[in-house]
Amino acid sequence: MFTGIIETLGRIHEIQKDQNNLHVTVDSSITHELKIDQSVSHNGICLTVVAIKDSLYTVTAIDETILKTNIGDWKAGDIVNLERGMKLGDRLDGHIVQGHVDQTGTCIKIEEANGSWNYTFEYDKNQNNITIEKGSITVNGVSLTVVNSKENEFSVSIIPYTYEHTNFKDFKVGTKINLEFDVVGKYISRLYSINK
Repeated sequence: MFTGIIETLGRIHEIQKDQNNLHVTVDSSITHELKIDQSVSHNGICLTVVAIKDSLYTVTAIDETILKTNIGDWKAGDIVNLERGMKLGDRLDGHIVQGHVDQTGTCIKIEEANGSWNYTFEYDKNQNNITIEKGSITVNGVSLTVVNSKENEFSVSIIPYTYEHTNFKDFKVGTKINLEFDVVGKYISRLYSINK
């Protein structure tokens, strides 16, 4: 479990394909604090640490993860948002994030708004996920509040701190992102699809 509050950024050092799997090696300032078998959120994807060497650590993504997320588009040099698993008893500053990406979306608009930024994302509504106005959403592992919720798109507003400390500053129109919808929204969307 995660909170969606990004701890630090990592840089992709290397990606190796191994049959249907991807081994992703990341260079990070928190590597020395990690251990084998630990779960770390990478742009919202919960991945297990399988190797550690100096400032580098490696995680493995299986076929299911590659199909549901944007990890297949990653390349050496890319910056990823990192968060270690939540400790029991810690404050929950974001919202409950599982690290199980529901689907990808696409950035369709970026507006600077006098010191903050507004991002609009579009996603495939046929996967029965919904956003709720003023509800929570996880974009590339970042816990955010939904504004302007529509059937297949929504917007979020980013403060300068979030802009500087996440990979949002690298987004462009057309950037593919990972989405994890709020557990409450998932429950409502499942009820809606059953009663349809």
